[in-house]
Amino acid sequence: MKKTIILCLILSIVFIMDARAQKKSSTYFTTGGELIFSFASIDNNGNDGGNVMRFTAFLHLQGMLNHDFNNTLGIFTGLALRNVGFIYNNPETGLKKKYRTYNVGIPVGFKLGAMNKTHLYAGYEIEFPTNYKEKTFNNERKDDKFNIWFTSRVPTLYNTVFVGVQFRYGINLKFKYYLTNFFNQSYTEVNKDGIKEQKFKDIDVRIFYVSLNINLFRGSHFSYSQKELERKY
Repeated sequence: MKKTIILCLILSIVFIMDARAQKKSSTYFTTGGELIFSFASIDNNGNDGGNVMRFTAFLHLQGMLNHDFNNTLGIFTGLALRNVGFIYNNPETGLKKKYRTYNVGIPVGFKLGAMNKTHLYAGYEIEFPTNYKEKTFNNERKDDKFNIWFTSRVPTLYNTVFVGVQFRYGINLKFKYYLTNFFNQSYTEVNKDGIKEQKFKDIDVRIFYVSLNINLFRGSHFSYSQKELERKY
């Protein structure tokens, strides 16, 4: 009998806690863009340096599905389209190279802090490169440019991590680091002399950037907490 009473009490507490969590939780969708200031750690056959900051505002689109368990803890996932790359001034040849890819990203992360004010967030994002572009400049004059879809010059996916802060009025700052080398070091092509070469074999490039986002975690709700409903109606 005592065991039955204890079990009933435990189940009652669980149901009450679950009901309270349901009242506090909310699910909503947000969208945002990015202004990206990117850099790169470049190791070209043992030679470091040559990186130039790259700024881009086009084309960056993000949509996030958010779920807030309460006012201080939430999770999110989504879909993003992002223009990512770097600029390299080769110290040996004097040539400037610009590389970029358009990536489709799927982030997974958590949020911690005041959900309707300032809070921190962090997570992991997998990115799939789609379009690759390469430009070559000699004494600031463009010598060559080309782009190609789904090339083996770059990996099939990038592993990335990020951390950021969302401020009260929708401004958002994020830092992101690419764990995967920008290039596929195993890529092989035939040069103009008919010789096969691995042009990226000795190049290791790790991109990282700081971005400014607007309203990344502020948007229209799918469901509201009990307090939000009371304020709304």
